Amino acid sequence: MAYLALYRMFRPTTLGDVVRQEHIVTVLKNQIDTGRIGHAYLFCGPRGTGKTSIAKIFAAAINCETPMDGSPCGKCAACRALKDPSNLDITEIDAASNNGVDEMRDLREKVQYPPVAGRYKVYIIDEVHMLSPGAFNALLKTLEEPPAHAVFILATTESQKIPATILSRCMRFDFKLIPQKDLETRLRYVFDQIGKTYDDEAIAAIARAGAGSVRDMLSIADTCASYTTGKLTYADVNTVLGNADFQQVATLCRAILASDAGGAFEGAENFLSAGKSVGMLLKDVMNFLNACAVAKTCRDGKNILAFPDDMYAEVAAVAKNTDGHRLLRVTEIFADVEMDLKYSTSPRILFETAVLKASMPSADYDIEALLGRIAELEKKIGNGVFVKNEGGMSATNEKMPVTTARKGQEENLQRESNFAAEKTPEYALDEEYIDVPPEMDAPPDEAEMGGSVYFDPSFVPRKPVAPSPITRKQEMHSSTHTQTTATASEVAPRAVKPAQKGDAKATFGSFLRSIRKIARSGVLLTLCMDLDSEYEEDGFILYTSSDTIYRSLTKPDHAALIEQAFAVIGIDASGYAVRLRGKQSDNFNKSLNELKETFGGVNIDVK
Repeated sequence: MAYLALYRMFRPTTLGDVVRQEHIVTVLKNQIDTGRIGHAYLFCGPRGTGKTSIAKIFAAAINCETPMDGSPCGKCAACRALKDPSNLDITEIDAASNNGVDEMRDLREKVQYPPVAGRYKVYIIDEVHMLSPGAFNALLKTLEEPPAHAVFILATTESQKIPATILSRCMRFDFKLIPQKDLETRLRYVFDQIGKTYDDEAIAAIARAGAGSVRDMLSIADTCASYTTGKLTYADVNTVLGNADFQQVATLCRAILASDAGGAFEGAENFLSAGKSVGMLLKDVMNFLNACAVAKTCRDGKNILAFPDDMYAEVAAVAKNTDGHRLLRVTEIFADVEMDLKYSTSPRILFETAVLKASMPSADYDIEALLGRIAELEKKIGNGVFVKNEGGMSATNEKMPVTTARKGQEENLQRESNFAAEKTPEYALDEEYIDVPPEMDAPPDEAEMGGSVYFDPSFVPRKPVAPSPITRKQEMHSSTHTQTTATASEVAPRAVKPAQKGDAKATFGSFLRSIRKIARSGVLLTLCMDLDSEYEEDGFILYTSSDTIYRSLTKPDHAALIEQAFAVIGIDASGYAVRLRGKQSDNFNKSLNELKETFGGVNIDVK
């Protein structure tokens, strides 16, 4: 006898053998038991989920003289007659090759003849969506009002292509993909029946490759069983499937997720230069990224993936060191490439471009990429990695060892000093100069600018000086080092005009000049420049309408610098206040509460 493929050898012969699809099996069993047989059924769903198998079982069961639990007994005269290939009571039609009007007209004529061996004449039309519009029209009337002995079972994987006039005349059953756990159980049963030994990881890998289809899984299992005469291992399955080496794929994905563009591109080149298919490599990368997502988000990830211990440890380590937004964005990039590969004439370039894009988040402006970069930056700062703050000075987290921080600061300061000495040979920075239009010989008075003068820290004054390069370099290094190491309270401010009682604009201008000299960062100066100022009974008041600016100015570090700036111009802590416009002061609230307590029976309106 010729060898039968596993999916044909182990095709279900009873409804009890069908893997899952309980919602369909239950309905069909009840119809057979009660004798309420419909005239038209539509079985739709993914390939390899049991549509044709259940159609054959159901066709034999409704003709069986003594059905058992909704399945044919296989022993009665009707069952034996139906097993004869020459019997025409059950007819299978392949609509992919018989999709014309003439075939449907022929079917419409033959359906009038009564069955020979059983009670029903059953027509199983597979891949019915392949029928032409004319063929559907020819079938329509017969499908709506067939003879009493006729039953139509239509099977398709693309129900959306079937006309609504056909759908409305059929009893529809939607088949679902088979869960991996059930696929593994079925595959173990098949291998046990044929005497094939196996590893559990190999079973899981074959079931996962089946992607919910029993037929696909058994076709892969047939090949794997023939690959080796001994015990089937996970490595054997990977070889049969053509998957790349797991460790090499892990190395490639680790470089991509770590933003190592050079290492990632080199890894991709090594794969493709060795003759690896772009499509298969893309599939391997996406499977690894998916495994990382499972390991990162699922509590029972190890059992879900069913990887060997060493492989799962590798996946878990990569997932732990990767931010979720970063992982999501990289997966999206390669998912888009999978779709574009179908229409690309240069798949290799397309894949390598995706590798570069995924491994260079700084060049990706997608929201997930930006969130991933922020998360990575926060992680580095939390671990004490040396960074550069907005003022251009070196900074380090407190967790970082002092020796490492000092070393980084010295290197950074040396680079800045060298750069300044090379790029500004004729001019030196002097904070007494401010940026003014070329036609002006001197800085404008603060009163002329409304009390607010903008100082540009990057401005190089036009007044030339001619110190020697060595002296200038030493002075630059000394100045920068002093800015970096000195705290705000240790910086000696230069002389500024004192506050002028009653002149809010002049006082505000002096305050801004003082803030600029004390706060080396431009953030506080920028916040203060948008404030309104007034002299009131409580003293000099700074107003803002922004709650965000108000909260920032009242932070301890900013409040300390503001207090020091006012002290420089002769206003102590009790002589000024920062208020949010529209909010009552603390003194007002205190007075209001005292009035309410004193005059408890009087209604006090606040306007």
